Amino acid sequence: MTNTRQKVTKIVLIDDHRLFREGVRRILEMESQFEVVAEGEDGGVVEEVILEHEPDVVLMDINMPGINGVEATRRLISRNPEVKVLILSIHDDETYVTHALKSGASGYLLKEMDADSLVEAVKVVADGGAYIHPKVTHNLVNEFRRLATNGNKRVPSGFRDVEYRKPLHILTRRECEVLQLMTDGKSNRAIGEALYISEKTVKNHVSNILQKMNVDDRTQAVVEAIKNGWVRVG
Repeated sequence: MTNTRQKVTKIVLIDDHRLFREGVRRILEMESQFEVVAEGEDGGVVEEVILEHEPDVVLMDINMPGINGVEATRRLISRNPEVKVLILSIHDDETYVTHALKSGASGYLLKEMDADSLVEAVKVVADGGAYIHPKVTHNLVNEFRRLATNGNKRVPSGFRDVEYRKPLHILTRRECEVLQLMTDGKSNRAIGEALYISEKTVKNHVSNILQKMNVDDRTQAVVEAIKNGWVRVG
């Protein structure tokens, strides 16, 4: 008989606010494939916890006393590259996101997220993907657009003065609509509500978009769409 038992994703929570940790734990443990194996309140305990519990995913607060989340992530990934880190933050500024991703984090999630976004982010990261909160993605795209509009030389010329046109040569009309809403910073649930389709259907559309555009995650898809003039921004 084939063993159909679902693989359990072991998770560690690192955040200096106990009540926040308790709330996150409750949400995650409602999912049968998640198990919160340990908690910590300081970046300094991360390596010890990892050695003891060998988690698949670490949810890491970015602002903590002592060693902050970015530095703790950098140290952790340098020694344990197989562990996936999802940064939790109150900051939607693109500078924080850049530092977090450079440290080796696989995702960046704002603490204002709803339960569905938290679950989706952990699933994506655990599967080896990258997840960036839709609001943060929107801010990153707007920063690209602002710099391009100002003629900033740091922005690739391909981002400047691009004529808008839908990418109907590779995407369906519905996929174009989903791509536009992704650029607008909408979550899968919000996209589904806007287009009157199920969240599962949205996820299928997003997967098709990533495959057709030959990119690894939503952020890359949005940036490429802006670069090619396939979406409207602003």
